[in-house]
Amino acid sequence: MKIAISGTYSAGKTSTVMALAHYTGVPRTLARTIREILPETFPGKALSEVAPHEFLQLMLRRHSGRVAQEAMLGEHFISDGSSLQEWLYGAGRVIHGMNPNATAGNEGGKVTELSAEMRFFGQVVDQYGHALKQHVKDTYDAYVHLQHELPIAADGHRPMNEAFRATIDSMLLRTLDELEIPYHVVSGSMPERLETIAGIFGLEPVMSTAEAIDLAWLDYGRQDFRMETERAAAA
Repeated sequence: MKIAISGTYSAGKTSTVMALAHYTGVPRTLARTIREILPETFPGKALSEVAPHEFLQLMLRRHSGRVAQEAMLGEHFISDGSSLQEWLYGAGRVIHGMNPNATAGNEGGKVTELSAEMRFFGQVVDQYGHALKQHVKDTYDAYVHLQHELPIAADGHRPMNEAFRATIDSMLLRTLDELEIPYHVVSGSMPERLETIAGIFGLEPVMSTAEAIDLAWLDYGRQDFRMETERAAAA
């Protein structure tokens, strides 16, 4: 079974996937994140500084990485999100701006007026969306959607716009309904999440939740959380 763990940023998606892979023994995809792709693609730029045409390249690179990982793992894996995220983070920027931080104080956290550039960007993202939705429909058997119960982590990378996060969340669930992909909404502590997800899919634990969580935090700690500009300078 091919399972995607979905949720917006700061929902605990990555740590849940890491822990679930250890807990069940099911392999997880290891596609690189935008955070890892950005410094080599646009050295010295933060995500909030990326222009619309540049964001399209990031979407394509991220999707390509996912597809390669999915192909390597075959018919049984857990994925940290899916290519729907790439489309949604683009579509969400049409509503909330390329830098959602800048619109967080607006009514509904939205842009007040779309420029011609952003209207064209939206048209391109819509076309990407058709292809990415078809890929996800053809690839995944089921989704687990994590409710965003935690505040947004103010790490300088994630957009600090709660309305943007809510838009992504609602669009994702509507899209899963549209694609008729079964999904389960899960919440709770990390041990509760692991036990619930394993129970839904009949996955047999290969270790305790405590052991799996400890291993996941080791995995999580190996990630490079430096700002994009810092990594570019070091490179």
